Amino acid sequence: MHCYRLRRAIVVTSLGLVVLGCATTDVSETNKALVRAYMEEIINAGDFTAVDRLFPDSGFVLNDRLLTRDDLPAMLAGVRHRFPDFHLTVEDQVAEGSKVVTRVTFSGTHRGEFMGIAPSGRVVEYTGIAIDSIADGKVVRGWHQSDELGMLSQLGFLQQN
Repeated sequence: MHCYRLRRAIVVTSLGLVVLGCATTDVSETNKALVRAYMEEIINAGDFTAVDRLFPDSGFVLNDRLLTRDDLPAMLAGVRHRFPDFHLTVEDQVAEGSKVVTRVTFSGTHRGEFMGIAPSGRVVEYTGIAIDSIADGKVVRGWHQSDELGMLSQLGFLQQN
């Protein structure tokens, strides 16, 4: 049984109320480590053997779109084609219950066509926020947003006034 299920159990005894279970921080730290693991092992290192350990067999719902085990490698291959040195850095994490919020910085060199923009050789750095939901020790759902406008500006796609 997971700690997050136990932490709300309360037993009334002759000594008063006794709360059973793990501290909230134990669950939060476990969930944050799980999210950091997929970011480091899968996104940064390209280790797709970690998918079985970190995501459910049914896949991962990202921004309301189901990604299967086959979708993840294909999606990251596209990113690596455009930005071969793509790297995600975890800047901050906050967790509560089954949710983990992670602030990240992405960086990479534009070496392949991206959104109709010819390779520029420019190094881009932009931020993002990920909210991931954990169930039964797996990352089951994510809502990810990044500063694509900032990235496009760095690539010279947008005119600055």
